[in-house]
Amino acid sequence: MPLGALIGLTAVAAPARADVGEVTEHPVTTAPDSGPVGITAGPDGALWFTENGVGRIGRMALDGTMTDFPTSGPGTGPTEITQGPGRTLWFTETGAGRIGRLTVSGGLTEFPVPTADSGPAGITLGPDGALWFTEADADRIGRLTPDGRFTEFPVPTPGASPKSIAPGDDGALWFTELVAGKAGRITTSGRVTEYPLPGAAGLPDGIVAGPGGMWLTAPGAHAVDRIDRTGHVTRFPLPDPNGDPSGIARGPDGGIWYADRSGRIGRIDARGKVTAFPVPDGAAEVPFRLATGPDRAVWFTGLIGNTLGRVQALPR
Repeated sequence: MPLGALIGLTAVAAPARADVGEVTEHPVTTAPDSGPVGITAGPDGALWFTENGVGRIGRMALDGTMTDFPTSGPGTGPTEITQGPGRTLWFTETGAGRIGRLTVSGGLTEFPVPTADSGPAGITLGPDGALWFTEADADRIGRLTPDGRFTEFPVPTPGASPKSIAPGDDGALWFTELVAGKAGRITTSGRVTEYPLPGAAGLPDGIVAGPGGMWLTAPGAHAVDRIDRTGHVTRFPLPDPNGDPSGIARGPDGGIWYADRSGRIGRIDARGKVTAFPVPDGAAEVPFRLATGPDRAVWFTGLIGNTLGRVQALPR
C-alpha cells in the first residue's frame, strides 16, 4: 500500500494527574523515511513496528536501541503487526499480498494469501490460536494457522474494504469496514454479522475491545464509537471538528487511547470524557497507530515524522 494512501481528534485537554500524558519521541534511526505504521509489544520486552516505506520490520528496546529486519523486498508494504504464538511477530504485507512471520531472532517466513490482489491490512491473534486478518481489496476476512494453512471468509457487503480487526470479549473477532461504514463480527467458525454505524458512518478505522464492548475510531465523524455485542452503538463526539482519529488501543490504565493524526494522543473513558495530549511536532508527526508497551506506557508510530512516541499513561 503506498505510504500516501495510509494518511486518509483533536480534543480539549482535561487536567492530567502528575506526569500522565508526558510525551517523548525516538527518531527511527534504522532508515530514513521508513514510514512506521503498525506497532505492538513483542514477546521479548521490546516494541516491534512495521516500516511501510522501506519494507522492513523494526525493533526498539526500551533503552531506545533500534534494529530492523528486511522483508523480501522494499515494495512489500508491511502495514499492521501483532504478537503471535510463541516468540513470533506476524504482520500484513499489503503491497505483496502476503502475511509475514518473524521470530525475535530475525527468521522470516512469508505466506502468500490465496486470493490475488487481496490487500491484507489489519491482523490479530484470535482466541483459537490462529492469525486473523482483513483483506481490504478483496472484501474477505482471512484466517491463517501458525503452520501456514489459510481459510478465507467473504464479507457480505460488496466494496466494504475491511480494515482493522481485534478479538472481542465474546470469543469472536470484530473488524471495521472503512468504505461501507459498518462494524463486522466474525465467529471462529466463520459466521459474519455486520452492524451499520449511525448517521455519518465516519470511515471506521481502528478497533479494540474495551469497557462495554468494542471501541473504534470514526475519523469522518470526528468521534470514537462503542458497539456492544447486540450491535447497539454509542457515539462519543470529540470536541475539535478538525480532528482525525486513527489507531486505538486499551491502555494500561483501563482507558481507551487513540492516535489523532492532527497531532495529539487522546484518552477517552467509559463515560466519554476526553483528555488530549499534544505531540511535540504536532500534525507534522502524523500519530498513526498505538499499543500498550511492556513498560505500561502507551506507544505510537509517527508516520511522517519517522518516529516512535511514548506517552506516560500512569502516574509515577
